[in-house]
This record gives sequence, C-alpha cells and structure tokens, in this order.
Amino acid sequence: MTRYRPADLVDFTAALFAAAGMDGDKPATVAELLVEADLMGHDTHGLNLAPNYLRELENGEMRATGDPEVLSDHKAALLWDARRLSGVWITARAIDEACDRASDYGVATVSVREAHHIACLAAYLTRATNRGQIVLIACSDPAVATVAPHGGLDPVFTPDPFAAGFPTEGDPILIDMSSSITTNGMAGRLKGGGEHFPGKWAQDHAGNATNDPRILFDEPKGTLLPTGGHDHGHKGYGMALIVESLSQGLSGDGRSSKPSFWGAAIFIQVFEPDAFAGRVAFNRETSELVSLCHGSRPAVGIEKVRLPGERALARKREAMRNGLALYPGIVDRLEPWAEKYGVPLPQTL
Repeated sequence: MTRYRPADLVDFTAALFAAAGMDGDKPATVAELLVEADLMGHDTHGLNLAPNYLRELENGEMRATGDPEVLSDHKAALLWDARRLSGVWITARAIDEACDRASDYGVATVSVREAHHIACLAAYLTRATNRGQIVLIACSDPAVATVAPHGGLDPVFTPDPFAAGFPTEGDPILIDMSSSITTNGMAGRLKGGGEHFPGKWAQDHAGNATNDPRILFDEPKGTLLPTGGHDHGHKGYGMALIVESLSQGLSGDGRSSKPSFWGAAIFIQVFEPDAFAGRVAFNRETSELVSLCHGSRPAVGIEKVRLPGERALARKREAMRNGLALYPGIVDRLEPWAEKYGVPLPQTL
C-alpha cells in the first residue's frame, strides 16, 4: 500500500488551507486533526473531508479568517458564536479553553453555535487526556436530518456523535460513538463503491430494514436507523435526544431556526480530577476498570477484550513508525486543489 510520512501529510494539507485563505494557526490545526483521524483509522472523517472543506472555503460557506464571538461568559460556562469558522479549529480551541478553565473551576463547559463541520471527535480527546483531564464532546448539525427516531419513518436527527476521553495510568480510554448505527460519510462511501452495509443499518421509506445505502440518496428516501436498530433503537434514540439537547439547546443553534448550511452545534465539557478525589485516585480507578476488562475471558472468535481507543492508538503508533496508508482515492481528490494552489503533492514512502 502507498504510505506517507504523517508530518508530510500535515504540511501538505496545511499549505492547501493556507493557500485557500485560512489565517493564523487554523491551517496547521485543521491539518493536524484531519491527519490524526486517519492515523486512528477514522478514514471517512480525516483527509477525506479536506476537498469538501476547501470547496466550502472557496464558495464562502466556511469563513477563513477571524475569531469566534463570545456571546456569554460565566467563567465555568462559555458560549461562542463560531461565525461559520472551521469547526475543526473551533473545537480544538474550545477544548483548550475548557481545559484551562477546568484547572481553575473544576469543571468547564463551552457551547458553540454556527460552527462549520468538526470532523472526527476521537481526534480531539487526547488534547484533554494528555493534560490528565476528562473531556466530553457532543455535536449535531441542525441543518441535516438522516436518522429516524425509534419507531418513526421520517428523519429527525443527524448521526449525533458523542465522545469521551478518560485518562488512566497507561493509555487513555477514548470513546467515540454515534447515535445511529453508522454515519452519513460511511453511507456515501459504500454507495459510491456499489457496496452494502454489513447489516440492516437503515430502513427504506416504508420502514423496511435494509443493508442498501442507496436508500439515503434515491427518492423516496429512507433513513439511517438509531443505534440498536429496529430491535433496541430506543437506546440510540435516547442518545440522539441527549446530544441534540446539549449541543443545540445550550447553544441556541437548533432545528427551530431551520438553518440551511452544513455545520455543527457543539457541546464540550472538561473535568479536572484534582477538584474531586484527585488525579491519583481517578487514574487508579480507571486503570482498574481497564485491567478488569482486559482480564475478562474473550468470547469465541475474539482474540482479547479491548478498550475503546486501544486499536486506534495501536494503528497510530504503527503508522508513525511505518508511514500512513490513506484510503484509496483521497490523494487523487486532493490533487486538483494542489494544482490550483501550486502546492506540491506529498512524497510517498
């Protein structure tokens, strides 16, 4: 497989975003987090998104310059209007701000409205766990609806991801999950390749469960199913209500205003363990959970019980050693932008 040095991919992508007009640290931050997603194996939400972001910058749907507007600041609670700036950059900045404030107040929450798309939630988690802090992230897009509520046929939600990062005495626990069985990005990739979902993860317009991703694109459109499917979809349905209430409700950026742009309402909360029982106690308890999970007898066909994020971190370490193999076609889609802006393509290994 064709591999690239991760640092070369970051430099290449940052150069594209800088050429597209992004100012300050935005190009480097966005590039680092998109490549981080690919390093972790989340290849629908890494550099795969870069051509779409560049197109949004070109047509003005994503703002290239400036800072968020502070709408409310209660020290441990903060609300920003992102003003259509890069959601990737905004999310990184919001986590850093929440981490700083949690050091002072024990818990800090940042709510963000009208951000552009924020890519892969898992890629942000170590910004907090590397500081010994706990982070929760939830986001939704009030302009998009592709997921039906449990028992319903019409779409109401986006896949509504939720992520959490917990430090331990070793590797952090990194959880990234969505309220639907799969994502819009994966549905689009499978449709483009003429492939199907591994299971009946969607339903057609009449409510029949199906493994065909085309039902999200062909009229009359169907919907993705909430996590749990037709059988236990009340679980994903409940999670979607939590995610959209936290992200849209607290930010005031919700479906009632019927926005028309691709973007995100974001909820970020950071906890400082030293404000509670302390970091030593917290890490001791999370490490015990890790040990108990690893010690659980694996089921038939399972090599060992893993913790969320374990495989992603192993993939990243391997790619840092041997180079990152991108999903086929990603560099091909970036090549026209490289030609447009006169940015040399990254060298292969």
